[in-house]
Amino acid sequence: MKNFKQLYIRQKGIEIVKETYQLARELPGTEKFGIINQITRASVSIPSNIAEGCSRNSSKENIRFSEIALGSTFELETQFIIIKELSLIDPDALINIFQMIDEEQKMIMGFIKELG
Repeated sequence: MKNFKQLYIRQKGIEIVKETYQLARELPGTEKFGIINQITRASVSIPSNIAEGCSRNSSKENIRFSEIALGSTFELETQFIIIKELSLIDPDALINIFQMIDEEQKMIMGFIKELG
């Protein structure tokens, strides 16, 4: 079991959560039960699954939860692409979140490789 609090990928995941919630505040209130719910849930899933994987006693289980976290990054990226395509937020406001997600995806893939 690794100390999940020390993992940079978990810390970066929490930064993604904070950025996602900030962006969610800019979305129309009519999206409260739609895209806002989707992006906040997907973002929280990233560091949560990394932490849960670290609590497991086997690398195989840690890899499984890391893969779930990775899947959540792709889900979140897709949701922000939809937000951009629907012009729900100024595209310039989304540049940072796309960069953060891309970096997190690369780090999680590296982490999985290291565990395997």
